Amino acid sequence: MIIDDVKITITGGDGGKGMVRFNKTKMSLGPTGGSGGKGGDVFLKGVSDLSALRQFRFKKNLKAEKGQDGKFQLNDGKSGENLILLVPVGTVMHNLDNGKTVEIIKIGQTELMARGGKGGKGNFLFRSATNTTPREAGQGSKGESFNVRLELKMIADIGFIGLPNVGKSSLLNMLTQANSKVANYPFTTLEPNLGVYYELILGDIPGIIEGAAEGRGLGVKFLQHIERTKVLFHLVSAESENPVEDYDAVRKELELYNPLLLEKPEYIFLSKSDEVSEEKILEVKKSFKKNKKEITSISTLDDKSMDSVKKILNTLIEEKNIQGIKV
Repeated sequence: MIIDDVKITITGGDGGKGMVRFNKTKMSLGPTGGSGGKGGDVFLKGVSDLSALRQFRFKKNLKAEKGQDGKFQLNDGKSGENLILLVPVGTVMHNLDNGKTVEIIKIGQTELMARGGKGGKGNFLFRSATNTTPREAGQGSKGESFNVRLELKMIADIGFIGLPNVGKSSLLNMLTQANSKVANYPFTTLEPNLGVYYELILGDIPGIIEGAAEGRGLGVKFLQHIERTKVLFHLVSAESENPVEDYDAVRKELELYNPLLLEKPEYIFLSKSDEVSEEKILEVKKSFKKNKKEITSISTLDDKSMDSVKKILNTLIEEKNIQGIKV
């Protein structure tokens, strides 16, 4: 199960206490108390594991290590270890206390979320010409603490969309060996699935139904995952009584959620074409042409139609590589 929305509390480590200590060696009297170590900071770091937010399902309070207290003979306490929280690429961190928002969009991207407290000064640092035997030391400050919300918006080059049970998972499995669950009933896919086709990340977005933008069915929870996909593969089932209406229904939900989604490049596929007659396929293609749309019939059981999908993917890979060239 993928966790894609979770609230946690993060806290930087507290600073260590300064020490009050004096040198007892004859002719070398004076304060020798060391300062406390700095508390550890809390960072977010992007990783490719889509299920990384699962670690926060039950563990809601996370705190970096406390700085060590100061020691004698001017030895300062060791700084606390930083706490690095691994989150999936595509995670948005909403700081619920100060309104700050941070997006993790690259693997390895590391962002500071909460600073650790400063260590308290040892009594050696309180010495002065008028106070040669200071008996005071700093206590160390508290680390920053914030309530945050981690929201995963999946990043994929291509997002598979469509009504429930139109064959999105089957297509993903055929192209990438992603092993998504496949069955002949609605809402088989209850969470996004990812697969890799050479240099492209393909994402199977759970089925969208009419009213999803208002929370019906699986609601807006999965519409958000479409926002960051670069290209849409829109699947319409050949078994549908009215494929054009199905297509329009999904497009309407995208528009209601975010009109900018309609501007993404889109390829339309008539899935499960092996289940209907050639006459039905031609009829569907004509109905889409009337709406100035091209639709390609495919079946995961037909190698030729799968080759047509792969041809499109290979072209997208070439375009991605060209765009990635730095001048």
